[in-house]
Amino acid sequence: MKISTRGRYALRMMLDIATHDQNGPVRIKDIAARQKISVKYLEQIVSVLTKAGFLNSVRGPQGGYHLSRYPREYTVGMILRLTEGDLAPVSCIDGSYQCPEQDDCVTVRIWRELDKAISGVIDKYTLEDLVEWQSENNGDYVI
Repeated sequence: MKISTRGRYALRMMLDIATHDQNGPVRIKDIAARQKISVKYLEQIVSVLTKAGFLNSVRGPQGGYHLSRYPREYTVGMILRLTEGDLAPVSCIDGSYQCPEQDDCVTVRIWRELDKAISGVIDKYTLEDLVEWQSENNGDYVI
């Protein structure tokens, strides 16, 4: 399983907004400049985040985006699942494919354990944790 640029950039965008929204809404063009991501790509991602209620938009010349909740209320897993979909390592454990051999397949145990491990990590950490880590790194971060 690999996280696509969409998932990684969504996480970076949410972190950027959490870090910079103390002075009002954060503009996409400012996020794009800081993160070195195209405005057009961020516009696609912000649409998904806004529709899901993760972000609120403010219109007008001083407009932009801000988190709809506190950073501690967003897990990394929530953001990644929204943008990536199910993160299961194989389709036979996420319910999208009913393998005829599933009842007798010994490898499914590995896939379930891997899925639990992935979920355990991404659901353990919040946007607030990332903000804290960023401040520990003097504002330099890469995801």
